[in-house]
Amino acid sequence: MMDPLVAAIDQGTSSTRFLVFNAKTAELMSHHQVEVNQSFPKEGWVEEDPKEIMQSVYECMERTCEKLCQLSINISNIKAVGVTNQRETTLVWDKETGEPLYNAIVWLDLRTQSTVEGLINKAPGQNKNHLKHKTGLPISTYFSAVKLRWLIDNVDEVRQAVQDERAMFGTVDSWIIWCLTGGKNGGVHCTDVSNASRTMLFNIHSMDWDPELCRYFDVPMEILPKVRSSSEIYGWMKSSSLAGVPISGCLGDQSAALVGQMCFQEGQAKNTYGTGCFLLRNTGTKPVMSDHGLLTTVAYKLGKDDPACYALEGSVAIAGAVVRWLKDNMGIVQSSSEIEKLAAAAGTSYGCYFVPAFSGLYAPYWEPSARGIICGLTQFTNRNHLAFAALEAVCFQTREILDAMNQDSGVPLTQLQVDGGMTSNRLLMQLQADILCIPVVRPSMSETTALGAAMAAGAAEGVGVWNLSPSHLPHVTSEKYQPQINSDDH
Repeated sequence: MMDPLVAAIDQGTSSTRFLVFNAKTAELMSHHQVEVNQSFPKEGWVEEDPKEIMQSVYECMERTCEKLCQLSINISNIKAVGVTNQRETTLVWDKETGEPLYNAIVWLDLRTQSTVEGLINKAPGQNKNHLKHKTGLPISTYFSAVKLRWLIDNVDEVRQAVQDERAMFGTVDSWIIWCLTGGKNGGVHCTDVSNASRTMLFNIHSMDWDPELCRYFDVPMEILPKVRSSSEIYGWMKSSSLAGVPISGCLGDQSAALVGQMCFQEGQAKNTYGTGCFLLRNTGTKPVMSDHGLLTTVAYKLGKDDPACYALEGSVAIAGAVVRWLKDNMGIVQSSSEIEKLAAAAGTSYGCYFVPAFSGLYAPYWEPSARGIICGLTQFTNRNHLAFAALEAVCFQTREILDAMNQDSGVPLTQLQVDGGMTSNRLLMQLQADILCIPVVRPSMSETTALGAAMAAGAAEGVGVWNLSPSHLPHVTSEKYQPQINSDDH
């Protein structure tokens, strides 16, 4: 008898992955990854094609199943599928035709900046935290409500479909689950608490859509998905090689990484280096409000009758995206992995600083009008120094949100657990330890986001192949980067 397997769909901003894990050992058995195209139709706009997103999901699933067959692993051992996703990215589709009514507006997108400034100006005392007591969030371009408002106001197809009651709104998780469970033929329209808490329409105390918030953003509640826990059977796969397998886990990518890093205790934290950088600290079953520009968010709710757990989050918009920019826009590197070589060749930025505020500044400033800057250039500066400065920028941004986190909680972190694509860059990890003056710990299996979604799916009632009790959590091997400069240097 083979151990049960659990799969995860990890639909990120820059790529889609499908990964299959052993539910007893958490070992990664096989996976496949496909890049997702982003389009930038106007300055500050970022979109993705919802059909391409689904195409990439199906491709990753089929390729991974082929790879499992080549390894003589029977795909009937896959007992559940979890979904994890880029958060906040906003879609509206037609429930009768199953067609998207516009491209997905990506979380980084800035087209709503004037709307946001207008809302803040109208708020009492022009306070961007006007809705924070309910949502845990500042009014910002980052969250879904303003994107949805833009779609209804500016896209005729969307407005018409809303009027005709044909429209469905969802974040990427909802779109994927709806499509996989049958789409226009009985697809399940749902989301989980972690994704719902990023829309600005969700009350993090009552744990449901808030009628007052929906009125504030003028969003009709009937287009919203049903909010479920992060670990329960939502429905079953309708087509593909995995037809009949339950979809039973759903977590926003940063919540999934928190689960995958096993941060179940109050005070445990992780930092994920993806397109952006996201530091989350588990605050237990009570939402803690930040005085230092962090977000209060729902971390997870691992079962219908389980309590919700909350987190404080420091969100940085641009981390890995700065490398993609150096590659695609500037041609300074040919591949994302090349940046480590260039930076290492310089060994220092020689006083060159890079502030990659491409989408304004997120935590702790929440300043949408900020833009990127590179300064400290001399005739001596070359692309190696620029590469080094870009890596340093990621580390400085993390230092800033870690300082805010430590001030909010009063209990400084003694080490930082990290994950995400950029953590394979050893120079970055060492720089990060040096700039934070605490050790940085990276698990050998860095796909913690997918692991978290698989854990939620495998542990769901009615699946029950993954045991999340502390004594059953697998032992994780990791490497530790110790700070090597003395703290007076900074």
